[in-house]
Amino acid sequence: MAQGKQTPRQKMINLMYLVFIAMMALNIDAEIIRSYYDSTKALNETRTLTERKNERIFERTLEAKALQVPDTYAQPWQQYQVLRDKINVLVKSAQDIKDLLKKKSEFQEKDEAGKEVDVSENFAALNNNEATTEYFFKEGDENTPSKGALDLKAKIDDVRNYINATFGNNAQLKDLVERANKSLIAEYPKGKSPNEKTWFQNKFYHQPLIAAISNLEIIQNDARNVQSDALALMLQEKVDASIKFSNYEPIVSGPTDIQSGKQADVTVMLGTYSNSNKINISGVSRQENGKGTIPISGSGLGEHKVGGTITLTDASGKPQSFQWSHTYNVIAGPQEVKLQKGLLLSADKMNVMYRGLDNPVSGSILGADNAKLSLSAPGASVRSNGQGKWIVKPTTGNTVKITLSGSDPSGKSVSQVFEYRIKNVPPPQGQMRGKNVLSMPAASVANQSVQAAIPDFDFPVSFNVTGFMVKVPGRAGLLISGNTLGEAAGLTRNLRTGDVVYIYDIKATATGLDGQIIKNISPIVINIQ
Repeated sequence: MAQGKQTPRQKMINLMYLVFIAMMALNIDAEIIRSYYDSTKALNETRTLTERKNERIFERTLEAKALQVPDTYAQPWQQYQVLRDKINVLVKSAQDIKDLLKKKSEFQEKDEAGKEVDVSENFAALNNNEATTEYFFKEGDENTPSKGALDLKAKIDDVRNYINATFGNNAQLKDLVERANKSLIAEYPKGKSPNEKTWFQNKFYHQPLIAAISNLEIIQNDARNVQSDALALMLQEKVDASIKFSNYEPIVSGPTDIQSGKQADVTVMLGTYSNSNKINISGVSRQENGKGTIPISGSGLGEHKVGGTITLTDASGKPQSFQWSHTYNVIAGPQEVKLQKGLLLSADKMNVMYRGLDNPVSGSILGADNAKLSLSAPGASVRSNGQGKWIVKPTTGNTVKITLSGSDPSGKSVSQVFEYRIKNVPPPQGQMRGKNVLSMPAASVANQSVQAAIPDFDFPVSFNVTGFMVKVPGRAGLLISGNTLGEAAGLTRNLRTGDVVYIYDIKATATGLDGQIIKNISPIVINIQ
């Protein structure tokens, strides 16, 4: 600085310098506020995406499971509904506070033409701290939270306390409880304040409107993410049961007539077939891959009956029992057999046929030449696959009537109609390492690949994943082309233990579906260890 008396020119230069510094300071403040505002908008968009995902994917899945398997899923569905309602109350309360603070600060979202107002025109409102302090502190006293502040705290505490009381003793929901206790708080644990001030003082005392809006948006985001965690973990808990039946029915396959002195087998299995070790079959000589087999002999003419019990242990450890039985006749040798007992037809792929797929069937007439059998099925294509074997491909309708024709041992022409249900191919499941819910370290996520498959499906159908969406907490969903997560490395780099990564909207091409449209592929849930 010049010493002594300054010239008018020097005084003018110094004054202009001070004005320039002041203008720079104002510009920095405006840019900070703009950055805050953009971040808050991004948080709002992320919350909206989480809300849609919760409602459209996981919530509907849990509700459907509760209807299909009430013994296993009814209680989690009821507990989730209570949690969802409490979170809805909290999120709405925070939104009402944001709207009120904006109104008091004269914040203008849109102009008279309905166009969004630029943040620069709302600088004064976003920089205003009077409305925030007045709302959260009684008469502006930083040591006295207002009724509105205490009401917000009560709603936060209500969600957290419900989670602790309902899920605190459930080891499989431990991550949910820990996250709620860390993020859904309105006061610091004793001795944990970063500056010996209260939570409300740090978040809202003399804070400008933009900071208050951002802090309230974080509360809303944390609440929705906890809701999303609850859904994912409730579904994961039940998936771990490893048995995915919705209806149960014992199925017994075997001949109703056998010739004297001959041997035959009766096969017993449950429902849609599962090789789970949670299934036990009594009344059979051996059990392998979920199927029980019992040999029957042709000794003793007349009617014979075999039977037993199928016992299934569900996810809660509760056993469920299903009785099975089979009746067969021992006959003296090639002789006339009544039509309803002489014609045999069995579906090689369980008791249904799948639309658009090659369904192999076998037919026979006891004591007759099976090479002379014929098969017809209106509304389906039929082609021979060897002696007494055909491939049936249903197209439209809900049932297909198959007519088996031939000659019995006496040379008399016989035919009989067999009716089968037609089912659509089950929807594929998104998978990673053969699972749709799994846990791994954050560093491993980017090295994974996404697959799609139909679990426990015996037909040769395969899928090639061509793209999907990936979502991590606090970030917008990312569209990935191909079937690997390498492009998502930037999203997964900063994930923490307890975070959840969602792979959804999976797109794939199929081989073996004969032009059928692929149904929605279920999402993948990755829990970060």
